[in-house]
Amino acid sequence: DYNIISRSLGSTSFKQSYQQAEEGHLGKVFTTCLKYAEYKDNINNPENQKTEKAINQKKSKISTIKRANNTIREQYDSTLLEKIAGQSRQQSINQVSAEQAKQKLEQNNRNISRLQQEINNLKNELLSRPESVSFIDFIKDENKFKTIRKNYQQASFWYPSIQFAFQSLFLLPLIFIALSIHKFTQRRGYGLIALISWHLLVIFFIPLIFRIFEFLQVGAIFQFIFDIISEIFGRLLFLVSYVYILFIPLIGFGIIKFFQKIVFNPKLQAASRVKKLLCINCAKKIKPDDHYCPHCGYYQYVECQSCHNITYKYLPYCKHCGACQDSVVD
Repeated sequence: DYNIISRSLGSTSFKQSYQQAEEGHLGKVFTTCLKYAEYKDNINNPENQKTEKAINQKKSKISTIKRANNTIREQYDSTLLEKIAGQSRQQSINQVSAEQAKQKLEQNNRNISRLQQEINNLKNELLSRPESVSFIDFIKDENKFKTIRKNYQQASFWYPSIQFAFQSLFLLPLIFIALSIHKFTQRRGYGLIALISWHLLVIFFIPLIFRIFEFLQVGAIFQFIFDIISEIFGRLLFLVSYVYILFIPLIGFGIIKFFQKIVFNPKLQAASRVKKLLCINCAKKIKPDDHYCPHCGYYQYVECQSCHNITYKYLPYCKHCGACQDSVVD
């Protein structure tokens, strides 16, 4: 109980600091928490601070006496050996004789006991004051804090979801604008602007991806894996590092394959570009009968291995006979 009271003594106002915590936040501090701060502020008065200062001073004196006792004990052992050896007092290297050292130790121990008793009396005096009694009774009433604990756990559970929602509200319009600009510039053949908009699109996606990982509790999944490995292998926790080393390249490989298969897949891009009469390579506008792109010189067709007519490059089937073109090489 004394430690609780002691931590309440300081130079700041607890209620004021709690109220300042509301600034810039959507939520409000619980009335129970404000009441808790009021009790702490009531304890934090000059009289209690003076008592706490006196306790700390007496503790400091005890520490000084104990250090002196350690020095005396070291000299006492040495002087006792000198006395047993019959060495004269004039030849001793110690400041006090064995008898004086023993008396000084006993006196210091009495002073320590007296100071410790005075400290206990001051602590009891501090705990018996009305504001201290009221505060201790308040924090021991568990019913007052059950609602706060329940609401805190609920808020902690939903906090990542709320963060994800607000960040999505901010980022999704930017992603939509960047995506629209990217598609528009691709259709018009503005290569530099298309490249810039693509990089902006990636930049806008990065914080959203991290927030999705947090929302999906990826860290909790890794902690669960860590707990399982710790339980199975005991002290062989270094194996966790190897698991992380294994997972990181796999995740990186998965991201690379995703971009190769979905984002940068020429077959998926070709289908959209052929439909819009765009060059398969540079995405600029061409005429239906252009075999070569007049902008980049890229050949748009490939010979079908089944009917030997020319068909669109990168498309899965021949436009004449419908034969599969997956095995056709440029």
